Amino acid sequence: MKEKFYITTPIYYPSANFHIGHCYTTVIADAIARYKRLTGYDVFFQTGTDEHGEKIEKKAKEANITPKEYVDKIIEDAKDLWKSLNISYDYFIRTTDTNHERRVQKIFKQLYEQGDIYKGKYTGLYCVPCESFWTESQLVDGKCPDCGRDIKLVSEEAYFFKLSKYQDKLVKYYEEHPDFILPISRKNEMLNNFINPGLEDLCVSRTSFTWGIPVDFDSKHVVYVWVDALSNYITSLGYPENNELMEKYWPADLHLVGKEIVRFHVIIWPCILMALGLPLPHQVFGHGWLKIDGGKISKSLGNYQDPREYINAYGIDAVRYYVLREVPFGSDGNFSVEALISRTNSDLANTLGNLVNRTISMEHKYFNGLVKKESINEEIDNELIASVSNLKNIVEEKMNGLKVNEAIEEIMEVLRKCNKYIDETTPWLLAKDETKKDRLASVLYNLLETIRICAILLNPFIPDTSNKILEQLNTKETSYSSINEFGKLEDNLKLNEPKILFNRIETN
Repeated sequence: MKEKFYITTPIYYPSANFHIGHCYTTVIADAIARYKRLTGYDVFFQTGTDEHGEKIEKKAKEANITPKEYVDKIIEDAKDLWKSLNISYDYFIRTTDTNHERRVQKIFKQLYEQGDIYKGKYTGLYCVPCESFWTESQLVDGKCPDCGRDIKLVSEEAYFFKLSKYQDKLVKYYEEHPDFILPISRKNEMLNNFINPGLEDLCVSRTSFTWGIPVDFDSKHVVYVWVDALSNYITSLGYPENNELMEKYWPADLHLVGKEIVRFHVIIWPCILMALGLPLPHQVFGHGWLKIDGGKISKSLGNYQDPREYINAYGIDAVRYYVLREVPFGSDGNFSVEALISRTNSDLANTLGNLVNRTISMEHKYFNGLVKKESINEEIDNELIASVSNLKNIVEEKMNGLKVNEAIEEIMEVLRKCNKYIDETTPWLLAKDETKKDRLASVLYNLLETIRICAILLNPFIPDTSNKILEQLNTKETSYSSINEFGKLEDNLKLNEPKILFNRIETN
């Protein structure tokens, strides 16, 4: 039986069409999910949208349509964008799904009946765009610390979740599970800024707007965002009605979230799960932002561009490769067309594409495209073989540590060694000496086998390109287990014709 791996992106708020920052999180999650599938895991990869709340209600009213009509258009566009990026999610959850709404009502009622939710009155400072309440001390220059916009004072009847009840238990969990929150800086931030000053009970219903899941035992209230949104990770598995999928996949192995919503996932969500008597996720990773010119991406700032424009101009795998390779996972990064072009030309067109094309072309030129499995190796060959033979273990270590960009760089480094190996072994000179034909065959075999192994390891990151390389090699040895040892590329294999993988992008 396969070991399971349950990975999630945050469920994105569809107040507007998605930008390259949304793509960043989702492509990383997709690469991790694909890698786990490649290595033999039973993967459940979930993404989706968080569709309720006052902000959506206001935007829909301004557009003179219903909130559901408003979000439907954006979600249709989002699903098309994920298709454009080759995102291999297993489940797309919407918080407007009937199953989700019904299950959230049951969760809310259970928490209420067991005394973890109670009715009270809320008076506090509220940010509509972020749908977050703040204390006076948390404001920055009198504005929302997350988005920098104005807040307003609200007062209304509300239900509260007893967050404070679980503070000590939460701190103990942090101590006993040091890898629960990554990077470690995020954990320190949570403890110092939110937990140690004392957790306050959490407002979990609203009466000032109606676009939300009704509290079924008190119809004037709708479930406020976090019980609704965070519960998506278990309602998609059928909780609390059908536990078959819950038993199979829960707890989640990895929640990927942007750093701005880490606190909801490592404070509110664990406490809700504790109240429900459920195990906590194994890990929450709060990554940095992908910015443009050092700032957030938004239409109001004039730096928004539909990600499909980049995809159409430069290719799916060029965009995937750039966002995966360019930014150290966990840190903020910058997106620019200039850097995307530079990375595509240097790594994809030159290091990878040129290597594959010239190697397969030489095999056709010197051996009519027929692979000759010779092993007349010298020290220079042994060095290349040692590098690629150790690559699988290195990539595994990097991916298990969520160092995605470093895993890709390790593969590219081996490909660079291949290009250097060609320059040093000079196959075109070997081809001029009939007595060195077996040596030439060995050199080309070493190159082709290294390319095969690298293509398989690149599959989670640039799947289309990986498949194109393996198709040109015409090999049946494409499984992960086939890279356990060097030399699996079949003898007397007839290669397909070489094709350009990436055209160099010319700039004015």
